[in-house]
Amino acid sequence: MSTAAAAPVRQLDPHSVGELREAAEKTLEEFGTSATSPQLLARIRQYADGFGDTLRRHCRPVDTIDGLFVLRGLTVDDDAAGPTPPGWAHAKDSGAVHDIALLLLAELMGNPIAWQGQQDGRFVHNIVPSPGHEDEQTGASSTVLLSPHTEDAFHPGRAHLLMLSCVRNHDRVATTAASIRKAELALSDVELLTRPELPILPDDAYAEAQGYAEAAPPAVPALFASKDGLTLRFDPAYTPLERADDAYRAAYRRLEAELARVSVAVTLDPGEVLVVDNDLVVHGRVPFKARYDGTDRWLKRASVRVPGRRRRPLAEAYEHGYGQAALEAHAG
Repeated sequence: MSTAAAAPVRQLDPHSVGELREAAEKTLEEFGTSATSPQLLARIRQYADGFGDTLRRHCRPVDTIDGLFVLRGLTVDDDAAGPTPPGWAHAKDSGAVHDIALLLLAELMGNPIAWQGQQDGRFVHNIVPSPGHEDEQTGASSTVLLSPHTEDAFHPGRAHLLMLSCVRNHDRVATTAASIRKAELALSDVELLTRPELPILPDDAYAEAQGYAEAAPPAVPALFASKDGLTLRFDPAYTPLERADDAYRAAYRRLEAELARVSVAVTLDPGEVLVVDNDLVVHGRVPFKARYDGTDRWLKRASVRVPGRRRRPLAEAYEHGYGQAALEAHAG
């Protein structure tokens, strides 16, 4: 695994930082909460529409085969942020100004989305270790390796971009990321893995989706061949690989190994935002020991769809999505 230096960095200039901070603070003052409403989302768009060209250039699409970049320049007051919540349900408006700043950045990159079945439909999620969830393959875990995966891989309407904003990371816990465009795969493996062979089941964060997982879940490809190169839809922790034949399982394991080979470790500092192309890059997290004393790692997460983007087969539109509905910040 490579070091964090391998992650491209976009340094926000002081004027752009000031634009974001002023808009976030004004929005929070007006609404008194980061819990999204149509009115708050409309105000977010209004502010984003007024941002200057420099900030827009910082938020341009991912433009390297790395499939990711780190936005640097925002700051976090550790004391003002308050203690790390012991779970997303306890977070409420903790770090609300950071929620709004992340939503403003998401608005510049596309259309923010949320999920009815996850974290009460909020457009910004709190990613914190939670007691009793240490060994799960979700963002609430800690003691296990969070396997590299496509965000919400089970769903045809998953985000094009994933944004992770760091509020606190005293222990320097790394996020892992690997781009399919850096992987070297045999053509025979690509041929196997572009076939719709196995389903990807919803992860444990989507409790309401579990019933659909038992009723003929759709088989999906792990890889797609687009005009620009390979893209992927990958979540080994929720893919029942035992249902496939030996040849497919071997090809899948070689894909896993190749993604591990090209993986980078990105250690975020407070204020930094990791932006991941969810069609090109799988992400995960190294294990760590949670203390549950208010000082643990704390990230904010936002998901973005990019209007007009096509990197996925049209057949995905006919999947049931395990009954999960995405909420879009703006229709159309």
